Amino acid sequence: MPMVATVRGPVDAAALGTTLMHEHVFVLNTEILQNYGGAYWDEEERVADAVDKLRALRARGVDTIVDPTVLGLGRYIPRIQRINADVDINIIAATGLYTYNDIPLFFHYRGPGTALDGPEFMAEMFVDDIRTGIAGTGVRAAFLKCCVDAQGMTPGVDRVCRAVALAHRETGAPITVHTNAHERSGLLALQVFKEEGVDLTKVVVGHSGDTNDLDYLKELMDSGAIIGMDRFGLDLYNSTADRVATIATLAGQGYADRMVLSHDAACFMDYFPTPETIAALNATIPNWVYTHIHDDVLPALRELGVDDGAITAMLVDNPRRYFSGGTH
Repeated sequence: MPMVATVRGPVDAAALGTTLMHEHVFVLNTEILQNYGGAYWDEEERVADAVDKLRALRARGVDTIVDPTVLGLGRYIPRIQRINADVDINIIAATGLYTYNDIPLFFHYRGPGTALDGPEFMAEMFVDDIRTGIAGTGVRAAFLKCCVDAQGMTPGVDRVCRAVALAHRETGAPITVHTNAHERSGLLALQVFKEEGVDLTKVVVGHSGDTNDLDYLKELMDSGAIIGMDRFGLDLYNSTADRVATIATLAGQGYADRMVLSHDAACFMDYFPTPETIAALNATIPNWVYTHIHDDVLPALRELGVDDGAITAMLVDNPRRYFSGGTH
């Protein structure tokens, strides 16, 4: 089997084991953190809390988490390295850019079709993260991340998606795309990827579990793509019961080999930076934690007749296949 880059170094794809395919460690706005973080951020406290939460996940039998924290979400690998040194779990890092609309001004005047034109250096940055490592840490990204949300394929989003596709063609690294399932934006993403020559079997269409539209979900999977049933616990978007029922139906129709599971949770998100906002979040969606799938979702799936083979496919086999191949 090929080797997969992780925060602690290369791991044989066959050894990834039970894998949650969309979990953040932190989601942060780094500029706000640098300028105003004293009001809510204690580095030692946050690192210790992350270690505890990841250890609890490891105790459930999870071997690997795939962390799609990229530019725009506060990626800072040295902090993740420090945490991972104290937790025996594989953390797979990403490269890419998170935006629903515009791209940062840093990219506005350079690159194809801009005032200064030239090659797509955004893609060059992504390729360097995959081949050389992220920001001098030596930690290489193993997959690419972009977004197509309700705003659709805006000029900025289009450019990021095509830069991600270019980096995919250059390296073979797979892609995860954040989508808005209610707007069916996964189809827009797959159309651009198809135009750009992406291997759609190496694409996870993220947040697909927010809908129970079976026709939409099957259209995504029939293209060859994998769907991310990856927001368990976010019951405001879709209840756990409905998410489970949808997966059970699709698994019964032979689609277990094209679904992956996760929560899209984090140890800390600065969307909810204070004790009061964290308490409100926990009161509203108490199951949006790393352990919900193993504690609650897997038993519910089994009750609906999803067998261990299908569960193993979604948690072990499909992630392993997704990361097999390419130069990551």
